Amino acid sequence: MHQVSVGHGAPVVMVHCMLARHESLLPLAGAIGGRATLFDLPGHGRSPDWDDAPYQAQAVAMAADCCDGPTHVIGHSFGATVALRLAVERPDLVNRLTLIEPVYFAAARGTMEHDAHVAGFRPFVAAMESGDHAAAAARFNALWGAQPWGKIPPRTQVYLVDRIPLVAASGPEIEDDPAGITAAPLDIPVSLIRGADSPPVIGAIHAGLMRHMTQATDHVVPGAGHMLPLTHTAQVAAIIRAAGSGIG
Repeated sequence: MHQVSVGHGAPVVMVHCMLARHESLLPLAGAIGGRATLFDLPGHGRSPDWDDAPYQAQAVAMAADCCDGPTHVIGHSFGATVALRLAVERPDLVNRLTLIEPVYFAAARGTMEHDAHVAGFRPFVAAMESGDHAAAAARFNALWGAQPWGKIPPRTQVYLVDRIPLVAASGPEIEDDPAGITAAPLDIPVSLIRGADSPPVIGAIHAGLMRHMTQATDHVVPGAGHMLPLTHTAQVAAIIRAAGSGIG
């Protein structure tokens, strides 16, 4: 596992989104202040390739290795599902959570928003089943990315296409939740943060998760979409600081 620590003060662990690198959260770490430990998910950045084990479970183990006692864990998108699972399975390691648009789709099952998500994701599934990873990456980016596919530099496009199978690899754990994480009770402070312009399923996920959390608050950033830690860094950092992050 490749990890880095930046800054000084009370520690936090930060978990990036699927298809990114730890560097994607460095601006947010700097805006929050304090000391942050960041790492590259399996198959991302400079971490080893995915070893075919259950993907999310492998990522949770990596996050656990970054915690030195009770820690504030911040995650974005898939990284937020990792943070939540870590808190549920290892309560000795997590004393606060910041979940930025956790894509734990299982939490929204039975809602219209989830049905729309499934329908919108079918072209991605079809592209993966046909082996067209480039088309799958472009479709995934259209749903969850911060900029149009055509504006992404070619080198970055290659990085995304090469790792698009990891999206499918993570699917069973976040779509079906065999570990029961989304229904587990959680009694620590949790800040959920989402963009006002994000896919509607995110709001349904937040609502579903909050039913099992005793100390959770839901924050909405105006004008922001799914990649708000990158596009609205200052606003996200302000929410985290106001919530009492323990950083700095």
